[in-house]
Amino acid sequence: MNPAPPVVRLRVPTDEDAVAWHRIFDDPDVMEFHGGRSSELSVYEELTARQRRHDAERGFCLWTMLDEHERVLGFTGAQPWPADWGPQGEIEIGWRLGREHWGKGYVTAAARETLERLRAGRTTTVVAMVNARNTRSIAVTQRLGMRLAETFMTPATQQRGHCYRLDL
Repeated sequence: MNPAPPVVRLRVPTDEDAVAWHRIFDDPDVMEFHGGRSSELSVYEELTARQRRHDAERGFCLWTMLDEHERVLGFTGAQPWPADWGPQGEIEIGWRLGREHWGKGYVTAAARETLERLRAGRTTTVVAMVNARNTRSIAVTQRLGMRLAETFMTPATQQRGHCYRLDL
């Protein structure tokens, strides 16, 4: 028997969320597949501002993930693939979660909500770009029903990655 998914709420990121993201992502375990350390606060300020624009223009973004007590857990959502390599022009679903919240089902629940919002907005396909060693994120893609579409080497770090795809 599967336990009930956790209560999770998604909201458009606020200015204050930049500070929260900076704080909870300042953990080497969380950042293992994202450069190893948290970025400067200004990077998260720009990221949250960009996500507000994405939501206003496209109806989706990397939303702030909140638990049942309204605590910021991280983010989950979608955005246009931002790099000049890989699945250019496609919508990428992604997530990042504070270490203390791992293994509780928050990302899967929030990613499923993201997929529902994307379907409602008429997005037809999403991709997830995942480091090949990131077994936790690979497990999430599998729970979402995504399929491995290709493998790649990241240009900057020359690390092996996987592109997962899901038709909505």
